[in-house]
Parts: sequence; structure tokens; C-alpha cells
Amino acid sequence: MKQSTSAVPVLSPVNGKPILLNFDGAEMSSDAGLTLLREVERRLGLAGVLASCLTDLRDPGKVRHSLEDIIGFRMMMIAAGYEDGNDAADLRHDPSFKIALERNPETGAALCSQPTISRMENLPGVRDLIRMGQAMVRFYCQSFAGVPGQIVLDIDDTFDVVHGHQQLRLFNSYYDEYGFQPIVVFDGDGRLVGALLRPARRPKGTESAAHLRRLIREIRKHLPKTEILVRADSHYCTPEVLDLCDKLGLRYVFGLSRNSRLHEQVQALEGSTAVCYTRNGGQKVRRFKTFAYAARSWSKARRVVARVEVSSRGRDTRYIVTNLDGGRGKHLYEKIYSARGQAENHIKGWKTHLASDRTSCTKASANQMRLMLHGCAYWIWWNLRAACPKRSQWRHAQFDTLRLHLVKLAATIVEKKTRIVMTLPASCPRQSLIRLLFDALAPPSPILR
Repeated sequence: MKQSTSAVPVLSPVNGKPILLNFDGAEMSSDAGLTLLREVERRLGLAGVLASCLTDLRDPGKVRHSLEDIIGFRMMMIAAGYEDGNDAADLRHDPSFKIALERNPETGAALCSQPTISRMENLPGVRDLIRMGQAMVRFYCQSFAGVPGQIVLDIDDTFDVVHGHQQLRLFNSYYDEYGFQPIVVFDGDGRLVGALLRPARRPKGTESAAHLRRLIREIRKHLPKTEILVRADSHYCTPEVLDLCDKLGLRYVFGLSRNSRLHEQVQALEGSTAVCYTRNGGQKVRRFKTFAYAARSWSKARRVVARVEVSSRGRDTRYIVTNLDGGRGKHLYEKIYSARGQAENHIKGWKTHLASDRTSCTKASANQMRLMLHGCAYWIWWNLRAACPKRSQWRHAQFDTLRLHLVKLAATIVEKKTRIVMTLPASCPRQSLIRLLFDALAPPSPILR
């Protein structure tokens, strides 16, 4: 890449010595840590997974960038914090991105441009996206080292503001904005199972049940004997979803909205809990009650756990419904249901740190494709974080923190005849962690015969 020959910026001197700054140094990159993400992607092969679901209609004789390369470049851009496709105009020449896409940093051809990326995002049709969703579920099921005895699925949705006239956009009065409200599913360990673009309204029971039915059908193709526990907030606790869980043999714990009939069951407990709070000198008191309850729309009575809490903030009562037989109400609420709160952190990593809400395409299919691409970037970071030492702070760090310390690294990159040399600063503060991760992600040694 040609070096900049623009005018030298004027800087304030230090101790009387002038500072000279220019951009005509050796071939360098500010994202040298992409080599770590490259090792993860070489193991996962996510770009190939998505590319295999698409039909390339281009003339083979005129193709310069394969679909796998285009998808891989877009995934690496998102993972490195460049969620805008326009950034490809500059990054397509960056030596670190070239290496990440298996090209020589100096002599290798430039990566694809923004228009090429845009055409790729608009390429998939409905059937292609269905195949991608199925492929991502298959990838999730194959991500375990062995067949798991149980998996926990946390279902949630998140609001995505839009500022154009995208297909499926809808005005949501609660947020006072136009947007989408995609349904996102993570497992208990933070693996992304799937994301579905949809209008910005609360899903009805029939829609939630249909989505869950399709998801469970795909999972059981690959994990037929694995027990599945479903967790979700109260607006997923509909008769359709509850009956579907019973029909499919799913275990579940759902939040349950308050009503007058439920309040009658815990009124006495609320009073006695308030008395205990007064006697304890104002220290928070939390108590639980388990009972059978059947709403008029339910097909049968189900087990409900009430959590009554009195603190300086006042009285707070919450309910959950479950088909789990064993366990005390305290354990079911605090250890099983409340653990679904981690899904909010997973959504934060996917949405805030990887900008999955950059759904600015006109076509709904293109925006669904973007959710797939951001989901793949999530998987890359999730696997890199899982490779960090178990007892270190990095094992639970946010993606943006990991990106700052592991990817945003300046390096000189020199391509020689027989090798490529990357030189990082001697003062790099995360040398030991980076070395450890490269060792953990190193490809297996070839077998000598």
C-alpha cells in the first residue's frame, strides 16, 4: 500500500524539542491481533458454513472474490469493531486483514470493496436464510466437546432502533421509536443459537411457539437424547408455549405476570414478610411459596413459585411457573430462573460490542443476513474468550475489553520471500496472554510418517 505523503502535523514541542509526526513509515497495521481471530476462524470455518448456504449467480470467469472470502472479510470487520461496510474502502488494503483472509500482506490482492459486500448481504433469499439458520443450529450442536446431558436455552428479544424505511420496521410506543425486535436465543454458557429478525412488537403466543418448535426440531436432529430446559421472561409464558413444551417433553421455567388470583395465594405471606422485615431492623427479607395454579386459558394446573421480598424499596412479589418437580422454591427461583439474567450480558456483547443493531439495509432479508454475520462474529469472540485461562479475569471479560487489549495492537508487517514477519512493540502489555492464546489456538502438528 502506498505511504502517505501529506503535510506533517504541527505538534507542541517537549522540553524544547520539536516533535515530528508523519505517516510514511514501514507497512504497519493497527489491528495486528486479527491473527488471533484468524486462528479461531480457521478452527470454526463459519464463513464457509454461511457461504455453503448461498447460490453464487456470478459468472465464474469474472469472480475475483469468493463468497467465503467476502463473508469472512465482513465477519472480521465486525469482530474488529468496523461494523460499517463503508470501512472496507480502507481496510481492504490493511496487511492484518489480508493475512486474516489468507493473502500475502504486500503482494496479495486487495480484499473486496463495500459494493461487493453490499451485494453479498442482499444476495440471500428466504430459502437461503432458512438454510443458514439451520446450519447455525447444527454448528451450535457440534460446538460441544461431547454430547451434553442437558442444555439450557434462554429466549429473549431486544429492541433495535431504525432510522430509515426498512422492511418490517414498526413503531413501538413503549420505546417511542421505529425499529425491529429480533428474538435471540443463547444457551446457558453464552453460545448463540439463533437470531430472528421481526417487527418491533411483543411476540404473540402462536409466533413464539412456532419459533420454538422449529428451533427444537433442528436441535433434536443433532442432539436427540439431550434434555432441554427452556427459560424466558413472562411474555413468553403463553398457553401455546406451555402446551408445546409439554408436548415436546421440554423442561421449562418461565416468568409469570401478576394478577389478582395469584395475589390471593400470597397475601398472607406478604403480610408476615412485612412483619419480619420490621422485626429485623430494616434488613431485606425474602420468602417463597409454592402452589398449584391454573389460568383460565391454560389446559391444566401447573406449579407456580412466588417470591415475596420486602426491603427499603417496599414490597416486591414475583412469580415463575415450571414443570420441574424437585427442588425448593428458593432454589428454582434464585439458582435456575434468575440465572437467565446472564442472557442480558450475552445480548450486550452481541448488540453493543458487536453492533448487531446495524440493520440499515432496505430489504428485510439483507438485515437478517447481517444478524447472521454479527452472530458469526459473536461466535469468534466467544471461542477466543473460552481459550483464555479459566481463573483469569479475561475468561469473563467483555468483548470490547478483549478487543482493546488483544486486537488493537500496532505491528510492523514485512513480507519476505519465504516468510511473513510481524513485529509488535516490546512494550506490549499483554504479551503473556497473547502468547498463551496462540499456543492454545495453534493448529495440530503434522503427523510424521
